[in-house]
Amino acid sequence: MSASQPPQPPSSPEPSVTSVDGTPTLLVKIFGKDRPGITAGLFDTLAAYSVDVVDIEQVVTRGRIVLCALVTSPTAGGTTEGDLRATVHSWADSLKLQAEIISGTGDNRPRGSGRSHVTVLGHPLTAESTAAIAATITSTGGNIDRIFRLAKYPVTAVEFAVSGTGTAELRTALATEAAEIGVDVAVVSAGLSRRAQRLVVMDVDSTLIQDEVIELFAAHAGCEDKVAEVTEQAMRGELDFEQSLHARVALLAGLDASVVEKVRSEVRLTPGARTLIRTLKRLGYQVGVVSGGFTQVTDDLKERLGLDFASANTLEVVDGKFTGRVVGDVVDRAGKARLLRSFAEQAGVPLAQTVAIGDGANDLDMLNTAGLGVAFNAKPVVREAAHTAVNVPFLDTVLYLLGITREEVEAADSLVD
Repeated sequence: MSASQPPQPPSSPEPSVTSVDGTPTLLVKIFGKDRPGITAGLFDTLAAYSVDVVDIEQVVTRGRIVLCALVTSPTAGGTTEGDLRATVHSWADSLKLQAEIISGTGDNRPRGSGRSHVTVLGHPLTAESTAAIAATITSTGGNIDRIFRLAKYPVTAVEFAVSGTGTAELRTALATEAAEIGVDVAVVSAGLSRRAQRLVVMDVDSTLIQDEVIELFAAHAGCEDKVAEVTEQAMRGELDFEQSLHARVALLAGLDASVVEKVRSEVRLTPGARTLIRTLKRLGYQVGVVSGGFTQVTDDLKERLGLDFASANTLEVVDGKFTGRVVGDVVDRAGKARLLRSFAEQAGVPLAQTVAIGDGANDLDMLNTAGLGVAFNAKPVVREAAHTAVNVPFLDTVLYLLGITREEVEAADSLVD
């Protein structure tokens, strides 16, 4: 090694080299200012020594590259490891890069059993919270094999590939830690199933949309205060969902049904809702909604957003006016879970491949029935019971929990349907 070689950085990512088959190997590490041609140049340099490539890792962060290549020792006639070292260092020096070469044997050590993807959402993501997440993973016996960023806006989203611990154990430990430090964490099993077709089913009021539909109707009927009073009774546990639904709908009796068009125009989609649905559909996912609200609104949402499934309660109309009753089966807490199963069966998707999103206690059965239940800006009891929680006001952040990056979303948006 040349005495003039630049000092090496104190730390940098590198694969662990351990004895697997006894074959001598070299870990070649290159770091410095990124530019086109570095990767090709390194392997052109190594090609002169007839080495085989065992593993490659490359990361570029803020214009700085870290390139790691695990290769077999030289086999070209008359060449030695020392020759390879000298040539690589000379090449790196010519490009003002730094090089480090470590001798060893074999491949990387095998990853531990039990593999998971841990997605962390922060707004912002602080060093303190990242340290806490990493420490919690370690405390469960897990090893962080890889970390990469999924998105930098509207939130910072990073994904940890973890091995060596069970998904359920990791999810439990991280849920507790996430609640304490104020970040959102989702843990899902690794494997092919993550890339399989999925069904995503959402609640409507305060999830897909920012409004409570019954309140929009009540505003036109002049009974907002009375509807709010019944809602408070339900929240205090004095009425169950079905009782509160019937009590609130009764207050709409006599309202002209033509108000439906006005209510539809007043509905405000949650930020990111269109992006979420558009991206999922482009990926071949099926998307549905279930609501304790009313088909008079959900049917319109289904058509406008291109949803595959929609189910809700239906306000009865006689002679052009609301009767104050609903018709058909009530979509309540148990009904939402039942509809999720029905949608999954129709879609040909196993329940393990379903995702449910909701904010209220009447969504809990659905969230727990799905393969992944996401509490979206939910009440504390829902956040505690769901698989994961998202506490930022952007519905499309759910895409990151599925391993979809912001770059992929934007690339999909640039395509013409």
